[in-house]
Amino acid sequence: MQFYSPIIIKFALGIICLIAQINIMGKGNLAPSSAMDQVQNYVLGGIIGGVIYNDSITVLQFILVLIIWTLLVLILKFAKEHNRYVKVIVDGQPVTLIQDGRLDVSECLKSGISANELMFKLRANGIYEIQNVKRAILEQNGQLTLIEFGDENIKYPIIVDGQANFDVLELIHHDEAWLEQQANAQGFSKISDIYLGEYISGQVNLYGYAK
Repeated sequence: MQFYSPIIIKFALGIICLIAQINIMGKGNLAPSSAMDQVQNYVLGGIIGGVIYNDSITVLQFILVLIIWTLLVLILKFAKEHNRYVKVIVDGQPVTLIQDGRLDVSECLKSGISANELMFKLRANGIYEIQNVKRAILEQNGQLTLIEFGDENIKYPIIVDGQANFDVLELIHHDEAWLEQQANAQGFSKISDIYLGEYISGQVNLYGYAK
């Protein structure tokens, strides 16, 4: 029993740390939407699995490793939510594969998307011809967002977590100054005060952070 005690303690601490991270950083990691979410899950699982059966690492050292990893994740999460450049570096950014019915083969190859995979994703969305696609964007989580010719509404937000989506602004032929004016008209002093912004049928709907 004495042999198994450190293993049981380490396992319990690992579960507690996992639960704490989920509660502190939200349920997003349960359904990862970016590469960083996946890496976070893999690393934490690797730390717990690799340390539990390693007798040379004490319980105290294990606790320190968990604390350091949790702090790093929290710092990175804060930086991503408050700095657009950090978010781009960590999570990457959406890639436009199809624009106005024209396929960008070089972007597909750089993103590791084969022709067969691209057509599969298009067929899964009921599209069988590239020329019918106004814009196809490969998201950070590998999903393909599609806008067909004739679509009135943009299917993804114009503002996310206080940061403007410049791809959407380009698509609707506006710039950040116009978006600032829209935010001011709805009572927001700056874009960073807005949690989520949608562009629907030419109208901008903004949802600010609670004050």
